[in-house]
Amino acid sequence: MTPARRVLYVIICGTTAASGVYDFISESLADGWDVCAVTTPMGARFVDSDRLRSLTSHPVRSDYKAPDEPDVLPPADAFVVAPCTFNTVNKLANGISDTLAVGLVCEGIGHGLPVIIAPWANRALIRHGAYRRSIEYLRDDGVRFVLTDRTEPGPSLVDPGGLFPWDDVLAEVRKLPEVPDAQNLK
Repeated sequence: MTPARRVLYVIICGTTAASGVYDFISESLADGWDVCAVTTPMGARFVDSDRLRSLTSHPVRSDYKAPDEPDVLPPADAFVVAPCTFNTVNKLANGISDTLAVGLVCEGIGHGLPVIIAPWANRALIRHGAYRRSIEYLRDDGVRFVLTDRTEPGPSLVDPGGLFPWDDVLAEVRKLPEVPDAQNLK
């Protein structure tokens, strides 16, 4: 019997950095993950859902299903939220589950599943107190972060720009255990 592949949900938010998600997903698939793409409502505007579906062999979800519809995605073993907007960081930290994407990640946190967040926002938003508090709350819940000079909370007045750290996100995913977490309460 072939062991089940680990399932990685990639949650995509609405930023121009989302354009790198295709290569990230390809690398994750090559690493043996069964990848499912879920977008925030704004994230859907920044990616090609048909391309994602072709790449992952799963439908791309961005909205809740009707109660009588079956689940079309396998249950997640881990989550990556990348690129993650200021809005989504704060919603996740405060449990504001008003979108499918945020609701799935909030449930994953509640189940104790691995969650990796790679924020991407401008320096003014990163300096906002809500962002700093949200990072702390999420870390207290066991969430892992991929932060850069652009997204590290702090007093810097410089917005260094730069490229989204897809390679660093992939490196963090590669640190996850080979066997799905036993706490996964599917």
